[in-house]
Amino acid sequence: MKNEKTYELVLTALFTAIIVIMAFTPLGYIPLVVINATVIHIPVILGALFLGPKKGAFLGFVFGLTSFINNTFKAATASAFVFSPVLAANMIGVSGVFKSTYICFVPRILVGVLPYFVYILIRNLLKSEQKIWRIVIHGAASVILFLSVRAFINSLTGAANLIGAGAGILCGVILFFVLTISASKKSSSSIALAYAGLTGAFTNTLFVMSGIFILYKDAYADALGIAGDAVIDVIMGVVSFNGIVESVVAAILVSGVGLALTRIKPVKEVKGPAGARSNK
Repeated sequence: MKNEKTYELVLTALFTAIIVIMAFTPLGYIPLVVINATVIHIPVILGALFLGPKKGAFLGFVFGLTSFINNTFKAATASAFVFSPVLAANMIGVSGVFKSTYICFVPRILVGVLPYFVYILIRNLLKSEQKIWRIVIHGAASVILFLSVRAFINSLTGAANLIGAGAGILCGVILFFVLTISASKKSSSSIALAYAGLTGAFTNTLFVMSGIFILYKDAYADALGIAGDAVIDVIMGVVSFNGIVESVVAAILVSGVGLALTRIKPVKEVKGPAGARSNK
């Protein structure tokens, strides 16, 4: 028990250090021709899986804290106030403190919580005897890949076209057949890890952007120099492109790194109504 606690403490410190290093260096971003995919949330997601949702929430808080520091002291963009209660207080008053605190911290904390439960759910469904769940899960993964490939190619070409749609459908169909053919109880963990990665990345994008729209629609429009009615288009563009592409990148990285880590330590299990834990 003592060795287990020591190991988890060391792993928590390691993930924390990785988050800080990635947040304050270019290592937190992967250039993908048209965008830089954010990957700072990857250690948060992995921490949630291998240390449990409580420590995952702590790592998510650290992620939010680095965002607060970056946006407060660097303020590289006009919309930095969205993630900085300090800047928001100077711009719009006391209410800005609460709004920016929510946007900066709550989505990042959820990144350290939700992927864990998605992993457990997907893994259990794939291991069940009801094959319909495998079809549903594999179909959902294929649709996500289709949307990602289509968005990526459309951005490269500068407009929506049949090339993007065709490439997306082809990749989605190939993925569906690969997952169906290779489906087994052994592969359930890797697929569940991929979904955990998808969930973590999309949680960050969805909650941040929806928070901006609900809490800062007019202020965000002024910061970007656009009309208030155009904010929804900007936000939907970020969610439908950046969000999906970053989610697919997260799925690949979390699945690959997660499988390697499972050889050293199994995913943390939380059981029972009282939250009793056990490792399996």
